[in-house]
Amino acid sequence: MKKNILGEHVRRVHFIGIGGVSMSGLAEILLAEGYAVTGSDWNASDITRALARKGITVFPGNDAAYITDGIDLVVYTAAVKPDNTELLMARKKNIPTMVRAKLLGLIMKDYKYTVAVSGTHGKTTTTAVLAEVLLRAGLDPTVQIGGYMETIGGNYRVGSSQYFVLEACEYFDSFLQFYPYVGLILNVDSDHLDYFGTMERLTDSFRKFARTISGDGALVINADVPRLEYITEGLRCRVLTYGADSSRRNASHFSARGLRYDNDGLPSFTIMNGACEVADVTLRLRGKHNVNNALAVAAAAHALDIPADSLKNGLSTAIGAKRRFEHKGVHKNGAAVIDDYAHHPTEIKATLAAANNGLYKRIICAFQSHTYTRTQILLDDFAGAFTDCDIVLILPVYAARDAFAESESSGHLAELLTERIRGNGRDAHYFENFDAAREWLTEHARGGDLLITMGAGDIHVLGEKFLSTTSRALNK
Repeated sequence: MKKNILGEHVRRVHFIGIGGVSMSGLAEILLAEGYAVTGSDWNASDITRALARKGITVFPGNDAAYITDGIDLVVYTAAVKPDNTELLMARKKNIPTMVRAKLLGLIMKDYKYTVAVSGTHGKTTTTAVLAEVLLRAGLDPTVQIGGYMETIGGNYRVGSSQYFVLEACEYFDSFLQFYPYVGLILNVDSDHLDYFGTMERLTDSFRKFARTISGDGALVINADVPRLEYITEGLRCRVLTYGADSSRRNASHFSARGLRYDNDGLPSFTIMNGACEVADVTLRLRGKHNVNNALAVAAAAHALDIPADSLKNGLSTAIGAKRRFEHKGVHKNGAAVIDDYAHHPTEIKATLAAANNGLYKRIICAFQSHTYTRTQILLDDFAGAFTDCDIVLILPVYAARDAFAESESSGHLAELLTERIRGNGRDAHYFENFDAAREWLTEHARGGDLLITMGAGDIHVLGEKFLSTTSRALNK
């Protein structure tokens, strides 16, 4: 990245909410480029501790005193409220401020081959797999990802080439600040309706994103996306579609022929580009949704002129990102534990379908819904998402960015969700905290069971508590 991408006068940058996955990655990219970086965050975490070890000063909480006269730029996320004390102080001192997405967009402009992965589900996994393909092809990409990727040892890497692969989030229309050479739309599903309000406005946002793609680049889009023609009409760039279903094969540029699953649920298939064979692959990622993600990567690789052998090598070795169907261990009683980031009804269904492969006698899903607004808007959809598991354990809603009264809203919504799940014929239980759920698991889970802890909050702690001092490594 060119040092003057932020302007010649910018030397010191402060991040409000530096502990976020995307913000921390941007902070480290700027640090690697020689900028002095500070930040603040309400929550101490592995991410903030890692930043501190690399020389970034991370202040606790939020305080106007952190905005000193030596700061040249303050970066914040779209979720930061206008009355944030640090943001107000920056503006009082006439220090320039910039929303996270705009900073990321400015960094993107310095790369020729930027690949932005969008969609309401699957962005992190697909970005990780695509990054693996580029790495295996020797292209030394810069990577910005919304999760921990084992190959790069974190959520970002700074490469020396003109390739940049990143997640592109639709929330607050953030991805409209980007400048992709290749853009991916994995799906368009009902999410973030607290901002968009309607599916029509959400679809319009993806339509606008498609129009940010360079005219000599390409849009890669799932053939099953609703209103596909509306999103793609009149685009200057190439449009490459993909889809795993045989019924869509004639309509899709990229499809999967001969799809089959082994005894462990891992898919094998031939990637087809129209009538031409591209590569035979076996994924290390379970589920049909990951077959679709792999096809999206294949189409993006085609748009980037990446050879088929590099594509095959990357797809066959990629393990995705942390907290995506991640094996955590086996309890002493023989119950296996997996952790997954799924926090939307569609994601829950896909993950449970991938787990329901005949290897386990019972599937127990411990679910922690993420944000009150999403839970309220999609309550009935959540209630119907657990048909592929035997027992559902519901924990209080993880508030995240929502500001409702936690003591009232979190438990009330979770109990209401539990009742709705029971109404759909599932065996569902509500627990006020992780310790209560762990006690239930210790008493009722047994050999042959699979426990999946699921959600975008800190639900993984439950699995760790259950396994603590009484587990053995899971050799898979």
